Amino acid sequence: MLVQIKKWELADAADLAAALSNKKVQDHLRDGLPYPYTEQDGRDYISAMLSADENDTFAFAVTADGKVIGSISAFRGVNIHHKTAELGYYIAEEYWGKGIMTEAVRQLCDYVFAYSDVIRIYAEPFAHNIGSCRVLEKAGFLCEGTLRSNAVKNGKVMDMKLYARLRK
Repeated sequence: MLVQIKKWELADAADLAAALSNKKVQDHLRDGLPYPYTEQDGRDYISAMLSADENDTFAFAVTADGKVIGSISAFRGVNIHHKTAELGYYIAEEYWGKGIMTEAVRQLCDYVFAYSDVIRIYAEPFAHNIGSCRVLEKAGFLCEGTLRSNAVKNGKVMDMKLYARLRK
């Protein structure tokens, strides 16, 4: 299966909506996404990503064999953190556990390190999300610790892990 990241296009909105209109996917993400997620929500997100400053927002569709199946992005920090970026990602449930996101994370990191002055990319998955933790480990991230009682999701207090990958 050919995995690639690509710049978003408005035509990707339907595939984006299909991936995000799954409660299991959204249960692993931060709050704030509409549910169900509509094509209009997708168009709004894609428009925002296409108009964002390309030196601060690195946002791509994740594709498998040419089909959009998810999203990956890194957002530059501000002030003293202006050379760091926070990574976020998801793919449709039917593609979990196939190594797709690991490859997408590698590609995104290679892109950010090649085309910006970012020196550190970090991610904070929920500690119970073993799949996401494994994605990061296989993509060259190191676990720097556990952020205890760091979030409340679906009414539950949750730990998160802190992972980072540095520019070589």
